Amino acid sequence: MDRASMKRAAAHAALDYVGSDVIGVGAGSTAEAFIDVLAASDRRPRAAVAASERSRARLMEHGIAVVDLNADVLPLTVYVDGADEADGELRLIKGGGGALTREKVLASAALRFVCIADESKLVRALGTFPLPVEVVPMAQALAERELRALGGEPVVREGFTTDNGNIIVDVTGLDFGDPLALELRIVALAGVVECGIFARRPADVLIVGTEVGVRRLER
Repeated sequence: MDRASMKRAAAHAALDYVGSDVIGVGAGSTAEAFIDVLAASDRRPRAAVAASERSRARLMEHGIAVVDLNADVLPLTVYVDGADEADGELRLIKGGGGALTREKVLASAALRFVCIADESKLVRALGTFPLPVEVVPMAQALAERELRALGGEPVVREGFTTDNGNIIVDVTGLDFGDPLALELRIVALAGVVECGIFARRPADVLIVGTEVGVRRLER
């Protein structure tokens, strides 16, 4: 089974958590796989809130109504999204697609966060994948300096602007010994909008597509 097939298998398993209420849907290729699986299923949520404009467009192409998070839909019953890395405590690194701020908003707005991934994303410890950090453009130099002071090596993602109009700085070399402390430290930096560590709000359920089927981990 290739990684795309593992991803689809995990997406199919995530349908178990979808009912008729408004759901949240993430961004990126894994979320798009879930949208396609949802559209082909008999599960019909009343509407969805999308974490990116690209996800919004894909939902609408499939005839799934899209609403704003401010449209009296709180709390969302479930939020479904992928991850770039996930550890055994269901803490994540997200934001490879650049939508980390909206993804974290939706995860925080949901009663249950269901993360879907292929087995390559499950790691013993976070930190191999470069950490995305969303930064207000005027604060680029300041944020880079402060991230270097934390031991990181920041690189601006060239030619990319988030749906919020900001830049992404990808950071390697950080110490992930305490992911929650690192998350809190980075988001406290002036000019930083959000970072891609999901330790304050980890997944509640991690569905992993593997060579031999689907594996579920729960907090």
